[in-house]
Amino acid sequence: MEKISATKVAAVIVMSRELDRAEGEMRAFIDRMDEEEQAALVAIMWIGRGAFEVEEWDDAYSTAMSEATTPTADYLIGTPHLPDHLESGLDALGISAVDEENQLM
Repeated sequence: MEKISATKVAAVIVMSRELDRAEGEMRAFIDRMDEEEQAALVAIMWIGRGAFEVEEWDDAYSTAMSEATTPTADYLIGTPHLPDHLESGLDALGISAVDEENQLM
């Protein structure tokens, strides 16, 4: 998961929990990420949602890169339960989402 820092994923989790207030900030944050970071963010969400297993990280990441037809912020904002899926994805990758989120507070 070297394509994106856990801190950036945690920032998206925090913003997505406050989407009614922070949608513009979240969109800008994601839009500033490079293509690799955006694909990694989507791959983490997919792993957390159960679409891919942790062992399939390379497949999830390459699929996110090749199938990116919608702006990443639009895609993620339209995803039900986004913060939960991102937290589950980080946890599955062995990174404590709660610890990362607490460092942002």
